[in-house]
Amino acid sequence: MSEQISLQAEVPLELGGKRLDQILAQLFPDYSRSRIKTWILDDKVTINGEILNVPREKLLGGELVSIETELEAAREYEAQEITLNIVYEDDDILVINKPADLVVHPGAGNPSGTVLNALLHHCPEIASVPRAGIVHRLDKDTTGLMVVAKTIQAQTHLVKNLQKRENFTREYEAICNGTMTAGGVIEQPIGRHSTKRTHMAVQVMGKPAVTHYRVAEKFRAHTRLRLRLETGRTHQIRVHMAHLNHPLVGDQLYGGRPRPPKNATPELFQMLRDFKRQALHAVRLQIAHPITGEIMRWEAPIPDDMVKLTETLREDSQANQEIEY
Repeated sequence: MSEQISLQAEVPLELGGKRLDQILAQLFPDYSRSRIKTWILDDKVTINGEILNVPREKLLGGELVSIETELEAAREYEAQEITLNIVYEDDDILVINKPADLVVHPGAGNPSGTVLNALLHHCPEIASVPRAGIVHRLDKDTTGLMVVAKTIQAQTHLVKNLQKRENFTREYEAICNGTMTAGGVIEQPIGRHSTKRTHMAVQVMGKPAVTHYRVAEKFRAHTRLRLRLETGRTHQIRVHMAHLNHPLVGDQLYGGRPRPPKNATPELFQMLRDFKRQALHAVRLQIAHPITGEIMRWEAPIPDDMVKLTETLREDSQANQEIEY
């Protein structure tokens, strides 16, 4: 499936002296710089009717620029009828509340049954948008809010805001091991683990990663947190919390094994043993709408398993407080 693209414009005189790729990025802001550069190199751009395939070539101003190309789906995936919990939808974007045990994008070991497959069934035209409009991801067992772009234009603007860290706020609720005394900011670069292929880790040569966190509630040996991502690295919150020696409850990849406190109630002991996913939920999403610019906010209720875990932790704290007295 492909979408035909036909763009024309006259280069304003005030842009004279700038490079071709810079000019096109300003004239056609609905498309990313990397996409525009590819079109130039692939002979899809003409200046006054002549092909110009040198991105760094400078123009004088006043030229007629044309782009004739098509957007191909990066890869054909199967459309599957998978239920999505859609909390908002319009012509440009889609916001879903992802459940646990649902992979976002097909990959090794998960060729189908993903959010992407579900999006192709729900909105077939999204096939012409790279990655079916997915601009940020949640791990398989992380629940909560995700925004998806339904058009190239929406995707371009969402990705720009995400990269610039503007008008794109993601907040999470989590429960970690250990009692934290105060909130703070974690600024530690993240990269692929040196020996474990499926793991990420704090690495000196990794990509910059910033996580803000605050304490929402303290228990005897656990803490409920609210976190805000400033960057969006793979497994960022999980890696950063493990780096602080406070791995998330249930996060078997990063050391979140059961750690019941002394004299834990039987209910808490059982709950911690049976909690098989990281206790992490994308609770709040705020963006500027990629087309209208309107500031939009959504919140997703805390999932039942995390609600039950929180209640059991409170009951354990209360029971042991009564014993002390």
